[in-house]
Amino acid sequence: MLTSPIRWKKWLPEFILLAVIWGSSFYFLKIAAQDIGIIPTAWFRVAIASIFLLLIVWKQKKSLQLKNNLPQILFVGTLNSGIPFVCYSFAVLSISTGLSSMLNATTPLFGALVAWLWLKEKPSAWRLMGLILGFGGATLLALSMPGGISFKAGGTGWAVLACLVATSCYALSGSYTQRNLQSIPALVTATGSQIGATLLLLIPVVVYWPDLWPSNQTIAALLLVGVFCSGVAYVLYFRLINLLGSTKALSVTYLIPVCSTWLGVVALDEVFTIWSVASAVLILIGTAMTTGLLKASYRANKPNAN
Repeated sequence: MLTSPIRWKKWLPEFILLAVIWGSSFYFLKIAAQDIGIIPTAWFRVAIASIFLLLIVWKQKKSLQLKNNLPQILFVGTLNSGIPFVCYSFAVLSISTGLSSMLNATTPLFGALVAWLWLKEKPSAWRLMGLILGFGGATLLALSMPGGISFKAGGTGWAVLACLVATSCYALSGSYTQRNLQSIPALVTATGSQIGATLLLLIPVVVYWPDLWPSNQTIAALLLVGVFCSGVAYVLYFRLINLLGSTKALSVTYLIPVCSTWLGVVALDEVFTIWSVASAVLILIGTAMTTGLLKASYRANKPNAN
């Protein structure tokens, strides 16, 4: 259990780095999913990450820790990687990478709710305000995207629902990790989770195996999303859970839309307006409040000495 506050210098650099890495993942997912399909994209992502992380685990001689905790860690992989990666690979085919990342920013809300009901972590009024503010900023940013959201036939409703299923899974896996895997090194948890997701998607990927060999651009995208956006990113993520707890670690998703939107402007010619800038500022403030970087200040009223 977390017993004392952690100084921001110990976690903020990794927090920002994780947001940047995950923010770029939507772009790489879209490149791959358009070429080889939804299931293969998700499977190659976790399979590449598994190989990358297993090599590190073997080199650091932590294989025994992985073996002793394998069932629980494999389960985390189902919730934290297997299902969400399929959902996002599906979503980016129908909606923009920016909108997908905005919906991803609802993760801390689900995380706070799960932690409240399951871990009995009732949020303070200040943290709750941060969650609401961050979610509000993400909502405004999503509304500023061209096209909006439509649940009519042929609309984007199913893609939106897929994103929300993914964020719910992230919230559940975060609380499960904090409750059951707190003492396990982040590298071991990250490795096992990617293996679990790889096994989960093994049969589906055989059924939906792509007919054509992927392009060089797709191969590069899969390597980047597998090694960095999954392998390196999940080591950082599980470290943050160990340091901050699941609710605060999940608030990294508030920064992801900022990074994803910037990449969309540069690489996909998406529009970035003053409205988007204002919304991004709200997201940053909400993140700072949720993680404790920005704290409330109370001044006690002293009685007059008359």
